[in-house]
Amino acid sequence: MGAYILRRILLMIPTLLGIMIINFALVQFVPGGPIEQIMSQLDEQTSATDRFAGGGQEVSQGGDGEYQGARGLPEDFIKDLEKEFGFDKPPLERFLLMMGKYLRFDFGESYFRSISVIDLVLEKMPVSITLGLWTTVLAYLISIPLGIRKAVKDGSRFDTWTSGVIIVAYAIPGFLFAIMLLVFFAGGSYFRWFPLRGLTSDDFAELTLLGQIADYLWHIVLPVTANTIAAFATMTLLTKNSFLDEIKKQYVITARAKGLNEGQVFYGHVFRNAMLIIISGFPAAFIGIFFGGSLIIEIVFSLDGLGRLGFEAAVNRDYPVLFATLYVFGLMGLFVNLLTDLTYVWVDPRIDFESRET
Repeated sequence: MGAYILRRILLMIPTLLGIMIINFALVQFVPGGPIEQIMSQLDEQTSATDRFAGGGQEVSQGGDGEYQGARGLPEDFIKDLEKEFGFDKPPLERFLLMMGKYLRFDFGESYFRSISVIDLVLEKMPVSITLGLWTTVLAYLISIPLGIRKAVKDGSRFDTWTSGVIIVAYAIPGFLFAIMLLVFFAGGSYFRWFPLRGLTSDDFAELTLLGQIADYLWHIVLPVTANTIAAFATMTLLTKNSFLDEIKKQYVITARAKGLNEGQVFYGHVFRNAMLIIISGFPAAFIGIFFGGSLIIEIVFSLDGLGRLGFEAAVNRDYPVLFATLYVFGLMGLFVNLLTDLTYVWVDPRIDFESRET
């Protein structure tokens, strides 16, 4: 197992490097970098000043009769900005310097916020972890009993109508379901049962411990529900198919032939084997929910988490935040894949990755 783990860790290096190279190369062709963002903001401020001056205020003019702000930004100022952000170097040199710092987990500072990227990520991470963890737990609590029931009642009326509900739940886009929840239950056209945004109320610090717990749970009901809708659908079908595969195997027929009742066969043999893939898939399920659902849900419910941070970094061309989160999340994803394989071995010692080609 040690050799297998070492091979997997070594394979992470070219995989992560390839992810960073592709995304860095794509960014080079995207118009409107951070320098252009700053120039655009300064131009807007200059235009606003000129409009205000045109309303009757006095402003200084250059020798040619034009406002100083209308001449554009000085070339030296633009060169200073490029040097400050590192854009005075060729792309290859910038990439190598960036990766050298990332290997030491030195992600620098945000272009547009006076805070290091690490501190920024740590500040936003609890929101996303909260959303992902509650969603994963809720999805498992719903999916496992429902999937087992569907497997036992395979082909029945219960299996048919629950499959219809699952298909509809899986087909509804997460953002649309989130908006529907807001409209119906958060002060839209119908009920005002839940808060519209955030994870806590404004007076959260003044509440008692029980009051803070209740306030927190009150705030996460809608975002967690919206994030769970597709996750539980996938997990339910996975659970059902896993149990159906086990029920049809020869050892189940043998157990019944020995005189064991259905409860003993199911919970003594089928349940333990069928749950292997469900239990071992928990790390990957959490990361999938953590990465896949956080962006839209955080934006819709105004949650200040990593998904929203990544979106704002992409819009504002805040490259240190963008590439640092990509690097960290890519590394986390690769390690979780390895952890999932190790969980398979821990749950079922019969699995031997050592004898397989990686």
